[in-house]
Amino acid sequence: MKLIVQIPCLNEEATLASVLESIPTRIDGIDKIEILVIDDGSTDRTVEVAVEHGVHHIISHTGRMGLARSFRDGVDYAMSHGADIVVNTDGDNQYPQARIGDLVAPILAGRADIVIGDRQTHTIEHFSAFKKVMQRFGSWVVNRAAGTELPDAASGFRAYSRYALYRINVVTQFSYTMETIIQAGNKSIAIASVEIDTNAKTRESRLFNNMFEHMIRSGQAILRSYVMFKPWSVFAALGTFLGVIGVIPFVRYAILLADGDKGNHYQSLMLGTLLLIGAALSIALGVLSDLSKTNRVLTEDQLFRIKEQMYGPALPAATAARLRQAQDQ
Repeated sequence: MKLIVQIPCLNEEATLASVLESIPTRIDGIDKIEILVIDDGSTDRTVEVAVEHGVHHIISHTGRMGLARSFRDGVDYAMSHGADIVVNTDGDNQYPQARIGDLVAPILAGRADIVIGDRQTHTIEHFSAFKKVMQRFGSWVVNRAAGTELPDAASGFRAYSRYALYRINVVTQFSYTMETIIQAGNKSIAIASVEIDTNAKTRESRLFNNMFEHMIRSGQAILRSYVMFKPWSVFAALGTFLGVIGVIPFVRYAILLADGDKGNHYQSLMLGTLLLIGAALSIALGVLSDLSKTNRVLTEDQLFRIKEQMYGPALPAATAARLRQAQDQ
């Protein structure tokens, strides 16, 4: 079993050495551990620090392309270099790299294909009370969209099996963390969580300028991912809501006529007509989106087969674990 630890970096010369030095060199069940640094257009000595510490693989972007693109590029590179498991950690030394062994253990045991490090955000001292509440609320929203029960959906300290990475296709430009959970949940990919403690804060987040920006962009990513998998549910609910609201002006007009009111109520009737048109359009969009979803599912099945041809076969962690046990007997 080959493990590649990938580290997306943007100007992390001050902390990258600590990250690299704390990555374990031996893990039970893993034959080979290699490190991949994805440099997202750093202007400091990030790459030099990686080279000085003997990093096996380095990807360099000429300019800043974002965390999601760095994640995708790292995954493609890791798959092409024979990784069976990919662990993602951060270059700011937020996560305890010494716990990587615990992170990959559920995959090796066949209990999960994705494992997420639960930061126990309610215990993090530098998180404000508002941020702790928003973290819990964000995880709740993601869990409702994915059908999962994960305490820390935003954590970037994760382990992925080869099978999971074949099945997931990240399309967002912001952060992959929410989207991958929603995709995995809707594709019935087994996900587990492992409690971890975080290291001391070293810098502010570079993904967003403030908490409200993070909430808005995360909400957009969650909504887009949910609509991708359940378009009919979204547009049918919207169409039903608009339809019910649109009928109210007509019912009101009928009641007024029955009471002998001959007044001019055309404005409300016009509003009702517009709402009913909106309801009809929502239902039509739901039908079209559901058909588009069918095409996307077929396309993703083809992508899975293409990845197998490019990088080699992949089995769910549970199946792979049973095969290893059979071979050991």
